[in-house]
Amino acid sequence: MIGVVFVSEGIQKLLFPAVRGAGRFEKIGLPHPDILGSFVGTLEIICGVMILVGLFTRFANIPLMIIMVVSLATTKADLFVNQGFWEMMHGSRTDWAMLLGITFLLIKGGGYGSLDKMMMNSRK
Repeated sequence: MIGVVFVSEGIQKLLFPAVRGAGRFEKIGLPHPDILGSFVGTLEIICGVMILVGLFTRFANIPLMIIMVVSLATTKADLFVNQGFWEMMHGSRTDWAMLLGITFLLIKGGGYGSLDKMMMNSRK
């Protein structure tokens, strides 16, 4: 599910840049939103696909982890300051779920049907 969500979000950043990509990045004050929006969207697609097929799973999680931490810091800090802890927690539940899912995959790696496992078994 982690891979599916990141692929979907990456595609949306490229298809709807004014709302999901560069426009949103500009609204929250990130530098070079046009470049960053396309870069993050492309990175989410590539890493999401890598997770889906289980190719270099742990490596693919690192950029996504950075994206999620930046997302929490840039979009939820203001919510915390203006509306409080519980509103921030409610608004960030998907971000936390994705971050925890990524952390699990970083620790555990690809599953039994992953390309990582197949490559490891073929070396034996």
